[in-house]
Amino acid sequence: MTEYVGQTGEVLQGDDPAVGMEFESYDDVYFFYNCYAKQQGFGVRVSNTWYRKSKERYRGKLSCSSAGFKKKTDANRPRPETRTGCPAMIKFRLMDNKRWRIIEIELEHNHLTTPANASIYKSHKISDLGSKRPLPINGADQVQRIRLFRTVVIDADDTEECDFRDTIDQGDDKLKLKPGDYQEMLKFFTRMQLNDPSFFYSMDVNEKGCLRNVFWAEARCRAAYSYFGDVLFVNTTSLTENYEVPLVVFTGINHHAQTVPLGCGLVSVQTVESFVWLYRAWLTYMVGRSPQTIITSECKALQTAVAEVFPRASHCLSLTNIMKMVLHEVACLEACEAIRNGLSRAVYHSLRSDEFEAAWEDLVQSHGLQNHKWLQNLYEDRKRWVPVYLKEIFCAGMFPVDSPFQEYLRQHTSLREFFSSYDRSQQDIHHRETLSDIESNNKSRSLLKTRLFFELQLSKLYTENIFELFQQEVEGVYSCYGTRQKSIEGSVATFIVKEDVQVEENRKETRDFEVMYNSGDAVEVLCVCAVFNLRGYLCRHALCVINHVGLDEIPPQYILARWRKDINRSYTIDYRLDGIDIKNPVHRYDNLYRSVTKVVEEGRKSHDRYRFVAQWLMNKVVIQDDQQS
Repeated sequence: MTEYVGQTGEVLQGDDPAVGMEFESYDDVYFFYNCYAKQQGFGVRVSNTWYRKSKERYRGKLSCSSAGFKKKTDANRPRPETRTGCPAMIKFRLMDNKRWRIIEIELEHNHLTTPANASIYKSHKISDLGSKRPLPINGADQVQRIRLFRTVVIDADDTEECDFRDTIDQGDDKLKLKPGDYQEMLKFFTRMQLNDPSFFYSMDVNEKGCLRNVFWAEARCRAAYSYFGDVLFVNTTSLTENYEVPLVVFTGINHHAQTVPLGCGLVSVQTVESFVWLYRAWLTYMVGRSPQTIITSECKALQTAVAEVFPRASHCLSLTNIMKMVLHEVACLEACEAIRNGLSRAVYHSLRSDEFEAAWEDLVQSHGLQNHKWLQNLYEDRKRWVPVYLKEIFCAGMFPVDSPFQEYLRQHTSLREFFSSYDRSQQDIHHRETLSDIESNNKSRSLLKTRLFFELQLSKLYTENIFELFQQEVEGVYSCYGTRQKSIEGSVATFIVKEDVQVEENRKETRDFEVMYNSGDAVEVLCVCAVFNLRGYLCRHALCVINHVGLDEIPPQYILARWRKDINRSYTIDYRLDGIDIKNPVHRYDNLYRSVTKVVEEGRKSHDRYRFVAQWLMNKVVIQDDQQS
């Protein structure tokens, strides 16, 4: 199908730019977009052009003339800023058929556009900058035209030609979009950018111009990653359970052991290529900063993509997901219950790799599992998921990590429904974290369960959720006994701590835990169970040794900043919150915090203002104390 654009600057069919449109030359793309821009009332600027080594152009980007911002200048009288960071643009590339195809668009502007003022823009002058083709302003009749090709998508079951933008795509290498989903997605991205200027999204199209993969993230994701980016969970539940929305969520664990989103994506197929593109889009937004540890499902495509994009990160498989899969994979076997119990003992109670491998071999031989392909593959990947092999890797607790959007996304939730509830889900995630902050800061310390001083020490530092987990280890000190020194060499002593460990429902087993203690300048305490590396706080066996040698406090290097209640995060306040519900403690907290922050900002501007604000705050505190007394 062909259409024509006259050189008078008029798009004859009145059609907007769309992904899939094709042109005979680079200049024709520029001319078409410039004609469209003139009709809409904005200017065009060449943002970027990509060249091959042969100096042949193969890719381009045209933007609104208000895109980006001018560079800062040291001039005495710098020109005023006229750009607005407008997102409107088109991207296009040279295809195998030697035509230029539009592969990505953004039509929404963040400023007013007026067709009557189009003549003020340089791109609409007779000699424009991006093309040799003249663009008259006076509407003179010109007979020269350019050809415009529209990509046609043919459905295998229907063979009916239809426009790309209205196609229900059922192919394997394309997102399965319903009519209107693409427009709804663009509306969502536009709305997010208006609320958050740092909002970022990227789209990937296949060679036929069909949308294949999508990534997006807001400024809050990048801020949260700066605090909790040591461990990254890639949640692909929507893919493995065939949700209607093929969502991939980059997930972090915050200081309350809660899941927080660090970016989202949609993928058409679970291939290495799709995951590599998604990982690179995420890494680009995070300014190339790779996490220490990445935890994914056991999907081979995910593993290959991680190795390519994050070669220096430690890659682990989700222990929680694997143990859930065990229930399904061995359910049909005659001794399924015994197999599950034996596997749990091998995974959770092995202190050394040789113990695990002996327990696994015994399990396989006892139940004739030598030819069970799934278990064989699991064993080959053992160094990525069995705790005994992960002692040198920090895993942020290896908590069961559900998607932060779990309450808003079900198998039959449509893409439109998900995008319409996205803001609400973000508010809920923010409120949950802020409420936990308030509870942690106001929690009474009367809930101590021992007289050990390090319990009191950590009650002042850890958030409530993490302190409760640590408190289980403190209580566990009293289930340990027989702490004795095994050997000493210089400042390094080795201790043995005994504990009765519950290995089955009605059976305990006495285990010896070896703890190394270095009393040098930098005190070290390392236990063979490696709970600190896996969870980020000391185990009961290490605490026994600390108590045995007479240390009152836990050394500071074993109190991780990521679990502290006083971590000062720049994204705590949600500035998009419109009005408050005075019955909601989170809203009250945010509103008061914003108000006080404004006062503090004023107070820091000068010495006189500082004295005034400090005196005013002091008076308020005195009045408050008098009223309470």
